[in-house]
Amino acid sequence: MKLKQCAGMVLTVLLSAALMAGCATSQKEAAPQPEAADWRYHDIVDVEFVQQHMSIPMAEDVMIIDARPKRPKYDKGHIPMAVSIPDSQFEKMQDLLPADKEALLIFYCGGLKCKLSHKSARKAEALGYTNVKVFAEGYPNYLAVAGNYAAVDVAWVKKQVESQGDMVLVDSRPKRKKYDKGHIPGAISIPDTQFEKFKDQLPADKSKPVVFYCGGFKCKLSHKSAAKTIALGYTNVKVFAAGYPAWKNAVATAEPVQVKAGAEEGSIDIEHFKSIMAEKPDSVMLIDVRDADEFAKGTLKGAVNIPVDNLEAKIPSLPADKPIVFICGTGARSGESFYMLQDLRPELKDVFYLDAELTIKKDGSFDIKKPS
Repeated sequence: MKLKQCAGMVLTVLLSAALMAGCATSQKEAAPQPEAADWRYHDIVDVEFVQQHMSIPMAEDVMIIDARPKRPKYDKGHIPMAVSIPDSQFEKMQDLLPADKEALLIFYCGGLKCKLSHKSARKAEALGYTNVKVFAEGYPNYLAVAGNYAAVDVAWVKKQVESQGDMVLVDSRPKRKKYDKGHIPGAISIPDTQFEKFKDQLPADKSKPVVFYCGGFKCKLSHKSAAKTIALGYTNVKVFAAGYPAWKNAVATAEPVQVKAGAEEGSIDIEHFKSIMAEKPDSVMLIDVRDADEFAKGTLKGAVNIPVDNLEAKIPSLPADKPIVFICGTGARSGESFYMLQDLRPELKDVFYLDAELTIKKDGSFDIKKPS
């Protein structure tokens, strides 16, 4: 009897143990599992790391890469010296990566919720790069650091110049040696070496966008001037790091226009003028010499406003890299501007004026009548 009781007790214990083991197994199987693939890259760096590896020019074994779309993100603001390789275009643009597979690659995008830099980093690693990092906090965190400023691309600068954007464009190169020989239309000259002397040319409004440029990616002058301007309390400072060489290349992408002269000395043929405005408005420097209040009511695409009363002071700084065409409402002030330029800078040959009655609407459309 006792033997049966012992056997029954053993069986009960074994059954209980089996049930407990079964429950444990069920509980273990029901526990939440980690994600199969975490989208975050395994090697994350902070903004200090990025800044430690920024230099002008950049070291050959370091590349900072913006994985965001080029337009509109990179063009209108990126970490200075960063290269644009959008993640969506990585396969097409991977040739931009350095040949040295041990080079330091730092990818970034739009912040902690942005996956693009992490995806690109993995793609670079798959190509055999062994020193790949991700600046996960990205562009927003970089800008949040006091003293840091954005860089902009040539496409953004070109659009601002053509649309008369609300910015002050500053050439940090030496005036006589560089600026006087050619500069971006509308830019003012504040050589970095004479910054203290000419800083009063900066806008009184310290929130107004101020964009500096100089001689390209190997030139430090614009970056030095940007830092000095931020120290003065300006809050919207940018650098066009690619500088004047990139500008000239962008302007030169279209073949230089051969301006057809009109009947009067210095005038442009009216029909040819119409075709330029329709097909290649960027191929000429168009100067509207009407008063500012007239200009504000409407002007032609790409025109800059230099009222004839202010023109003489501006003539020494007018660029010579493409034909200049003066316009006004009747041909009177534009003709006066042509002869003024002939007197003060006779070396400029591609200078013309529109000798016609010109009516410009607010949207930039226009009507032209031959002079009566």
